[in-house]
Amino acid sequence: MQPMTPKERLVTALKRQKADHLPATTHHLMPYFLNKYMGGIDNLAFFQEMGLNPIVWLNADKYRPEDLENWRITSVDDHSGQYPATHYTIETPGGSLSLTLEYSETTCWLTEHLIKEKKDIELLAKYMPSPYVDVEQANRTADEYPEYLIRGAVFSGDIFGQPGCWQQACCLYGVEKMIMECYDDPQWVHELLAIVQKPKINQMRSSKGARFDLFELGGGDASTTVISPKIFNEFVAPYDSQIIAAAHEAGQRIVYHTCGGMMPILEDIAAMGTDAMETFTPPGMGGDTDLAEAKRRIGDKVCMIGGLDQQHFFQGCTPEDTRREVRRCFEAAGEGGGFILSPSDHFFDADPALIRAFAEEAARCVY
Repeated sequence: MQPMTPKERLVTALKRQKADHLPATTHHLMPYFLNKYMGGIDNLAFFQEMGLNPIVWLNADKYRPEDLENWRITSVDDHSGQYPATHYTIETPGGSLSLTLEYSETTCWLTEHLIKEKKDIELLAKYMPSPYVDVEQANRTADEYPEYLIRGAVFSGDIFGQPGCWQQACCLYGVEKMIMECYDDPQWVHELLAIVQKPKINQMRSSKGARFDLFELGGGDASTTVISPKIFNEFVAPYDSQIIAAAHEAGQRIVYHTCGGMMPILEDIAAMGTDAMETFTPPGMGGDTDLAEAKRRIGDKVCMIGGLDQQHFFQGCTPEDTRREVRRCFEAAGEGGGFILSPSDHFFDADPALIRAFAEEAARCVY
């Protein structure tokens, strides 16, 4: 087989076909890691230096000026506490909403959710705008990086959120409260999910003609580490499957992101029609994935992305240990293609020498 470009290699796997060798890449790169271990280089320099298949993460979402007339966001920074914080306010003609984020050198988290009372979702329903995909911007980026995978995300809401409907609702209201409302007030949960779904579907419909290779959907709050399969099938799948359908109608591919337990709902995720699934988190990282079993159960339906235990094979081991783990993952899930080896979600602390070993061994895994 002729050598492939990185884009060809990754897209071939997304089509569940055999590439010239096992594609290896990574999930979103963390600024903390790049600054501490890589001298502050950017994402593309990291991929080049490590020898991994590069991804360009692109946000081409835009608002029209009139969309924001009734949705005005302001922020105030606060350095008075243990951690820096930013207080956000969204002003609408019907009232205001607020949330607070705190930050560390590695990540950020919510200390105040946007939805305080159930009636707050009325403001979201009436005033929350829908972004559109700037097709020209997306295609300029695709032209600029013809050999790189162009990856976007389904709209995650303003300020803080994630692509899946359930996941975004949990960011807005709190995951524990969302789970309780599934039993106490399921009608309200369905109403909220429909509200957050609307701009996501509009965004996907507007993406027709944009040369993305992949859009991310989902989120860890929809994993079986957090919710039951029953909640997944009643409150997650019906909404996210419609987004997948809208993406397909626009000519886009979807990867469904589930950082956490997946094994009890593998077939349920695949049944939503997604093109790929991630992150296949192993037990050593707090997940439950058996790669070989997952390949047997859904490998003929979706491309599988992830599978590597970055906690134990990107630090605290030898390059030979990492190479053996790469080979083990390939033997478990590589048969027939349709597998992209990647860390099972983000990593913060890692040894660059082990990442190089990861990339080098993947390139030696041929079909």
